[in-house]
Amino acid sequence: MSWLSLTVNADAAYAESLSEALLEFGALSVDMHDADADTPQEQAIFGEPGEPSASLWSHNCVTALFAADADVEDILQQASRAAGLKQSPPHQVTPLQDNDWVRLTQSQFDPIRISQRLWIVPTWHTAVDAAAINIILDPGLAFGTGSHPTTRLCLRWLDENIRGGENVLDYGCGSGILAIAAMKLGAGRAYGVDVDAQAVQSSRDNALANQIKADFSLPDGTLQPADIVVANILTNPLKMLAPLLAGATRQGGRIVLSGVLSEQAEDVMQVYAQWFNLNPAVMEDGWACLSGTKK
Repeated sequence: MSWLSLTVNADAAYAESLSEALLEFGALSVDMHDADADTPQEQAIFGEPGEPSASLWSHNCVTALFAADADVEDILQQASRAAGLKQSPPHQVTPLQDNDWVRLTQSQFDPIRISQRLWIVPTWHTAVDAAAINIILDPGLAFGTGSHPTTRLCLRWLDENIRGGENVLDYGCGSGILAIAAMKLGAGRAYGVDVDAQAVQSSRDNALANQIKADFSLPDGTLQPADIVVANILTNPLKMLAPLLAGATRQGGRIVLSGVLSEQAEDVMQVYAQWFNLNPAVMEDGWACLSGTKK
């Protein structure tokens, strides 16, 4: 069976109402994501401490799925009028062939070698190197599978710098991969914080699957000083969170920051330089990893 996929560029003013109208007029499913993802304009929609949360991105990409015989153009016109628009917004309709989606998704995620001794292994694969440090992790709703350069950069830093017994904070833990890796690499304690309750649950599930004891929670305003603070988020939240993350790093402790595009690295370093002696940025595929020691 085949399907039709509708992709619409939608501003925040009408993206949600248009999505609801598309479902009302016959869409089988609707998804929204940030149209500016992986650019300097990328926007976090979860509010951090001290900053109001936004409900939608400024520029949204709305994707709707329809049966192959649906009149998508007519449905979009009806949905646009219901959302208060005079005409249909810019869009594209493409055919989508039916697939074994589970198998297709799994085929896109092979074991990922992070370093000489560290691997990320999905549950449907056998570890390539049984003697290595293997983190069992499937793609899920939370960010952090090891496939993104920022995650790999942070994992390599942990692999190279954890000596054993450290207290590690993973702020913006996503899937919990960095806290889990820290424990497998010899940290004494790891705990993660995320503003997304779904990410906190995902982290707990992944820690359980890896037989790792780590604590994950929503922010509550209290962070115990850690030997190592890791934050793989985005540039703007990292800049805004600088005082909080600096305060969560003990004197002489170290900080690791990623989610930063290469051209944004200097800007972030200038913000953190008042608390940390920073090392040169490490780059991969247009992304930067920043690290330093608390003054």
